[in-house]
Amino acid sequence: MQIATLQSKIHDIQGLKVILDFDLATLYEVETKVLNQAVKRNIKRFPSDFMFRLTIEE
Repeated sequence: MQIATLQSKIHDIQGLKVILDFDLATLYEVETKVLNQAVKRNIKRFPSDFMFRLTIEE
């Protein structure tokens, strides 16, 4: 993946720079569901602010 493509996946949400889970899944060449399951199984390895859920309005 090219740097410009990756940079286009970074969004400013709630004042934070974030990459959406489906974009990360694409980067790692896995399904979004698999990525989220891996994070949930290993949640203690991530900082508390590593992930948050957006509302429909966001």
